[in-house]
Amino acid sequence: MKKALQLLSALTTGSAAAGVLLLAGALAFVLITRGSAAISPAFLTQETREAGASGGILWQIAGTLILVATAALVALPFATALGITRAWLLPPQSRPARVLGFILQLLNAVPSILLGILGLILFTGMLGWGKSWLAGGVLLGIMIVPTAAVMLANRIESLPRGQLDAAAGLGLRRGHIIRSIILPQSAAALLSGMLLGLARAAGETAPILFVAAVFSGATIPTGIHEQPVLALPYHIFVLAQDSFQEASRTNLWGAALVLVTLVSLPALAAIPMRHKLHNAADHA
Repeated sequence: MKKALQLLSALTTGSAAAGVLLLAGALAFVLITRGSAAISPAFLTQETREAGASGGILWQIAGTLILVATAALVALPFATALGITRAWLLPPQSRPARVLGFILQLLNAVPSILLGILGLILFTGMLGWGKSWLAGGVLLGIMIVPTAAVMLANRIESLPRGQLDAAAGLGLRRGHIIRSIILPQSAAALLSGMLLGLARAAGETAPILFVAAVFSGATIPTGIHEQPVLALPYHIFVLAQDSFQEASRTNLWGAALVLVTLVSLPALAAIPMRHKLHNAADHA
């Protein structure tokens, strides 16, 4: 009976994995076959013209990179602080540690559209920023924090506790232990979590729709107030909703292919980081 259940579990897991791979392969095939017709140096280096029917996506790529870079700068210090607090500064399995872990998991499950509404109320309404690249970057950074913090905390918890206790017994201050022991041995987990979070943030539409992105008329922002950007997710959303010309549909698939490529790069870069993390944990 036990072997039959194990076999059934293996078959179910294998079928699910095969289904996911098949679906991903089909989507990739459709994107490449339909989007490659639009990809050219001009498409990547020219601005959009005729409401997406001609030209390229230069400023959409630039705006997406600005938002993602801002999100990374916002998320990194908070994710580092929360991960270290959760796994080391708070007593293990204490009530505060469990509450903080629950909050991080809860934040990770918050729908992105709710963050967009929060940003609309806070940045546009209360602070009067209007549509601003900084507001979009902050919201995307909030989305990244839980993923990176949880991965960092899990890695810190896997470190030999005796090593940290020995360092404290030698008289090292907490700050020195963090800088010289915890962060060097946990950097791969933090970077992996950041890359996975950035891959998600790069493809988000709802938060930037409310506070950061417009369809046309923006280039490189020069301030904060009323300084929106163009972004690939919003560009694709508008073309998919409002465009019926053949040329626009071609550019739509081309923009989607570029976006999927940009989203895939951080996720692929995180794979060797995860392997390094698991190897380090096995040798710990």
